[in-house]
Amino acid sequence: MSFLCGLPLLECVYCLACARWAWKRCLHSAGHDSENWGFATVEEFEPIPRLCRYILSVYEEDLRQPLWAPPGGYGIIPDFLLLKKTYEDTCGRAPPYVLYLDHEHEDIVLAIRGLNLAKESDYAVLLDNRLGKRKFDGGYVHNGLLKAAGWVLDAECEILKDLVEKHPNYTLTFVGHSLGSGVAAMLTMLVVQNSHRLGNIDRKRVRCYAIAPASLPCLLCMRCMRDTCIPEEKMLKDPRRLYAPGRLYHIVERKPFKMGRFPPVVRTAVPVDGRFEHIVLSCNATSDHAIIWIEKEAQRALDLMLEKVEPMEAPAKQKMERQETLTRHKVEYKAALHRAKTLHVPHAYTPPSEYGTFDEEGDASSTRSQGESSNKSSVDESWDALIERHLDKDEHGHTVLKKQ
Repeated sequence: MSFLCGLPLLECVYCLACARWAWKRCLHSAGHDSENWGFATVEEFEPIPRLCRYILSVYEEDLRQPLWAPPGGYGIIPDFLLLKKTYEDTCGRAPPYVLYLDHEHEDIVLAIRGLNLAKESDYAVLLDNRLGKRKFDGGYVHNGLLKAAGWVLDAECEILKDLVEKHPNYTLTFVGHSLGSGVAAMLTMLVVQNSHRLGNIDRKRVRCYAIAPASLPCLLCMRCMRDTCIPEEKMLKDPRRLYAPGRLYHIVERKPFKMGRFPPVVRTAVPVDGRFEHIVLSCNATSDHAIIWIEKEAQRALDLMLEKVEPMEAPAKQKMERQETLTRHKVEYKAALHRAKTLHVPHAYTPPSEYGTFDEEGDASSTRSQGESSNKSSVDESWDALIERHLDKDEHGHTVLKKQ
């Protein structure tokens, strides 16, 4: 009798919790997370539209006869397109990508396409993970993305090494969209922490641009219930949860309760909480996710930023503004560290770096670890072998670190 009497009460609690979650998500927009951020400068945002076009080029079969080129083209000289890998080439281990030698901008670019809804292999990479499954450098990363990044680095290590040695003044940029953005982020971490595989490349030359939308549609009711019951403070303290690393750039071109798009503005920060981890209900989630639309809005935002810049600024003024941007970035990184300490976020006690997510102490420790491990494994060891060499499975089939 008590069970039957209590059933309506449980149903009411469940419905109220779901309604609360839906209400918060319907009122929440991605603009709320970045409303207190500063505005990006032309200099730091300039590469974004160009790199979006490089990602778009991955979808073309023949760049000499493009079928879906954006206005103005891809900005790629076909003769300097060094590699183009398809699903057949990667055997589904990683999304397709291209390697482009950009002489105009003195950059070596590896661009990775996004999720293909028609490819089971992409879903296999995306779903190959669970909370706390893969440890990496004292933290946690996505298992499937790390494996995909390891495959790409293992396949292209030699050509990347030759390029960075042949062009010592060029930067090395990894860029991706959607699923490819995660692979690009993991690939950057592997390169920075194991620079000896690329001729001890200076990490200041390595850059990463992970391009993804700020909202996703929610389809799982139980996920709604779980997110409602977990406070954000608790989620931030859980070292197993994954968040977008480094500095974020947010193109804001929608406003709550208003129809259509507005002139886009670009905000940037190094946030600790509010890193777009919300799943936002949006009728525009699918269109906003498309790289072709992100490229269009990014270029439009850049054009608006350029209109506000005084023409033919003096080099001295440009240098001063560049220095002001670097100073502002340093202040924001220190503020992010202070905020992380306040929230008791795990691993928040390492001095921040002015060049990105990676810290000086981490770089030194990784250099030391490289020297210590050089006698144990050869440079030619594949990433799959290197990763699996440190892992084992327990009696339940779960992946655990091997005991030394």
